[in-house]
Parts: sequence; structure tokens; C-alpha cells
Amino acid sequence: QVQLVESGGDSVQAGESLTLSCVASQYPYTSQCIAWFRQAPGKEREGVASIRRASGSADYADSVKGRFTISQDSAKKTVYLQMNSLKPEDSAKYYCAVGGLCGFLPSYYKYWGQGTQVTVSS
Repeated sequence: QVQLVESGGDSVQAGESLTLSCVASQYPYTSQCIAWFRQAPGKEREGVASIRRASGSADYADSVKGRFTISQDSAKKTVYLQMNSLKPEDSAKYYCAVGGLCGFLPSYYKYWGQGTQVTVSS
């Protein structure tokens, strides 16, 4: 059973930075991609950033390009999301997910963490 544990969420002011971490108990053989999603109250879950395990290549949602950076430490089975220049609209619960396909469709990802809350005040 794959377990994903996120951490690093906090309440910050607009313009500040946060780094989220996601530690995996293991990576299934078929897992190609790790992604960060977020979900604000009353809104759909949206993909923020994804990274291919083998190549390290990353993709970002337009709303976070230039501000967020996803990275991985394979030896530690940990993926990070560095978030700079945070905006109030970035407030949400952030989830990491592992799946066989890369992209921002939640259905691509079989394993999910419990999430960590990020709140950005103006």
C-alpha cells in the first residue's frame, strides 16, 4: 500500500514563500508521475505541478508558472513544491498524488495524500 504524507502548509501573507513536502512510503512500479493538486472550498480540484520520475521534467499550471517549482529527491522518495510570491487565490488544501500518467487530470493518479492547508492573507 502506497502512503503519501504532505507537510509544510501554513498561513502566510501575500508575497511570502512556502515549501511543501510529500514523502512516499514507496513508488509502485507503474508510477510515472508525481503531481501536486489543490482544492479550495467550493471549487474543483486542480492540478498545479507535475514531475516525471524518470526524467525530472516538470509541467505547471498557467496560474503558477514562474512562481512555483516542483522538484524531487528520489533517494528520499520526497517531492517538493516551492511556492514563491504567494497570492490569496493560492489558498487551498494541497495534495500530492502518484500515478501512471502525467498531466492534470485527477483520474491519472491512483494514490493520494491527505493534504496540507495553505492559507494566504492579503
